[in-house]
Amino acid sequence: MITPDGPRYPWAGLLRTVNRRIHERHERSVASAPPRSRHLVEAHRPPEWLGTTGVGEEELARHEERLGIRLPPSYREFLQISNGWDVESYSCLHLLPLAEVGWTRDVDPHLAETWGDPMGDTLYLSEYIDGQVCLLFPGVVAPDGEWQAWDFATWHPGVLEYRSFWDLMTRMCPEFASEAS
Repeated sequence: MITPDGPRYPWAGLLRTVNRRIHERHERSVASAPPRSRHLVEAHRPPEWLGTTGVGEEELARHEERLGIRLPPSYREFLQISNGWDVESYSCLHLLPLAEVGWTRDVDPHLAETWGDPMGDTLYLSEYIDGQVCLLFPGVVAPDGEWQAWDFATWHPGVLEYRSFWDLMTRMCPEFASEAS
């Protein structure tokens, strides 16, 4: 059960649709590949589901205790649908499973040291791939409990700030953005 009134964020439908679109894109790539190289494109078929089984309330509570803080609503709901996302990086991000999520100062001390405060006090959510990582910042919390979400990448100055994890995912990633609107 996500909340007494049900989920606030439509993650299940969004993730299913994004998953389907990524598979459709792959099928178009296979179909348009030259016959001699079609097997190479086919070999990179995405897994059936780009996510994993979601976590229950008990596991969420255990990890919140480990981290010393209650996670924001949109991220909690996401984790209950999929504990991580896109292990093979077929979409824009490889979001870590909850067991691998931690404070940036612990997960990537070099990044935290290089950028200083408040970078070290962010929650490190994604694998650092091609110079990009997604972070949650508990220093800015909205009245609904959402934390500010950050897109940190080497190709733009500083961080791009989003109101919440939901906003980050639906605005930053083309696959998610086209489906959330």
